[in-house]
Amino acid sequence: MKPRLAIYWSVMCLVLCFSPSGWAAQLAVGEEAPAFALTNQHGKVVRLSDYRGQWVVLYFYPKDDTPGCTTEACSFRDNINRLIQRQAVLIGVSLDDSASHKAFAEKHQLPFNLLSDPDGKVAEQYGSLGDYFLFKLAKRHSFIISPDGKIAKIYRDVDPEDHVAIVLKDLTTLQDDAS
Repeated sequence: MKPRLAIYWSVMCLVLCFSPSGWAAQLAVGEEAPAFALTNQHGKVVRLSDYRGQWVVLYFYPKDDTPGCTTEACSFRDNINRLIQRQAVLIGVSLDDSASHKAFAEKHQLPFNLLSDPDGKVAEQYGSLGDYFLFKLAKRHSFIISPDGKIAKIYRDVDPEDHVAIVLKDLTTLQDDAS
């Protein structure tokens, strides 16, 4: 590799690894889940506080209608009745706009809220914003929020293929432990 190219890639790695989003404080289990009010795919404002007293599965994803995000969303769709049986609410969040969310939800028949976080402020509060200077994306992170509004479980290393099964297992364990 030419020295100039090697320097370029070294600098890019440093920029991506040490971007400002990496400097944000990370949430921890037991902390209060950051409040939010975001617009869903139907143009309705959805607040975390709307679900106080319920279990919430909050998942951040990078981009509508991309392979990994579609796999994860469709897996949640296919398991929505199991989440409902566990008396849990599912909410997806990305930086895409509501129109993009609407098209994505309609195309894949997603029966849950997809919230638009266009400036990434909510993703940032959850330590889930990938800020790469030239562009921003939500990181593929998920959170289980307990009925009292506390973070009960955090997933920062999400594989879209098996994530929903893990969430369902952990949700069951958390609910059993709480009763």
